[in-house]
Amino acid sequence: MTKGKDMKLIHLSDLHLGKRLNEFSLIEDQKYILTKIINVIDDEKPDAVLIAGDVYDKSVPSAEAVELFDDFIVRMAKRSLQVFVISGNHDSAERLAFGNRLMDRSGIHFSPVYNGEITPLSLSDEYGEVKIYMLPFIKPAHVRRFYPEERIETYTDAIRIAIGNMQVHGDSRNILITHQFVTGASRTESEEISVGGSDNVDASVFDKFDYVALGHIHRPQNIGSEKVRYCGTPLKYSFSEANDRKSVSIVEIGENGAVAIRETPLVPLRDMVELKGKYEDLMLKSFYEGKTYQEDYTHITLTDEEDIPDALAKLRVVYHNLMKLDYDNTRTRHRIEIGAAEDVETKSPLQLFSEFYLKQNGVGMNREETEFMSSLIEKVWESRQ
Repeated sequence: MTKGKDMKLIHLSDLHLGKRLNEFSLIEDQKYILTKIINVIDDEKPDAVLIAGDVYDKSVPSAEAVELFDDFIVRMAKRSLQVFVISGNHDSAERLAFGNRLMDRSGIHFSPVYNGEITPLSLSDEYGEVKIYMLPFIKPAHVRRFYPEERIETYTDAIRIAIGNMQVHGDSRNILITHQFVTGASRTESEEISVGGSDNVDASVFDKFDYVALGHIHRPQNIGSEKVRYCGTPLKYSFSEANDRKSVSIVEIGENGAVAIRETPLVPLRDMVELKGKYEDLMLKSFYEGKTYQEDYTHITLTDEEDIPDALAKLRVVYHNLMKLDYDNTRTRHRIEIGAAEDVETKSPLQLFSEFYLKQNGVGMNREETEFMSSLIEKVWESRQ
């Protein structure tokens, strides 16, 4: 018996259109990378494109950002694609959902503002129906409003209640598009972080789905299995991502919900690189010739013991898109050591332990852990008095 054709999806998220980084506009880079994504779409010929939130970098996006996204979705609509878009924490859910019922006719589907009910949209292939559930970024307060009788204290509670009221059934393959921080994900510096990891969502809440297309985290990664995945950003949005490889996630959903994922690399107009060395060495033609450093977005760390007068302007003669400049020498290291010692003197034991816990585990303590540690510290202090 001949094997049927699997449903092919392209998973995108966190476009952050209109973003400025260190006062540099990235709109030209974003326009370039969206064209590269269209090229991938033309090569792969997917059945649908999933965009898992943070379309824009600000809730009130610039006119050029709106124009750029409008051009992107028009180009996809011309290819008779089904496109599913949800709002993220950077988006205005109301603005993004404007005109969604009209655009549904063109195959462009925007998640409505969360109202306690999620109605799935359907795709089909020779294996049967695939239901797409679109859950925009939500907080516990959003869900409490519609389910006041439920105990909703954490983000996990909120997502569990929201999913529990979707009536997800096993007689079809089910896909969820959502925008949350799932416990265990590896963060970068370019994401918004909640104090103490309060926005964590446990991956177990997604067990009913064959694939969960996540947005919010900027580094591509699976959480537990291929069925729960962050595709990452199409561009680097912080120097903590300088060594990352950006890509498009291509997801194939087979019979009985079997999932296979491939990554197609995305090469940017300008890369983001970190350079370190003495001023004279970095300015040697032999150092940068034959490389892309002159046009890349750069973070330069000078190791000279003495400050270079007007270093930023001088370096920009060669490194035209120098975003960040700092020093690493005896003086700066001494300053850091002094600062760290002063911090210890001014912070409470609970603050110090919380920072230690975060560094060791990659996530902050939850409320119960914080309360336990606070009571333990109080007992220790009381016993010493």
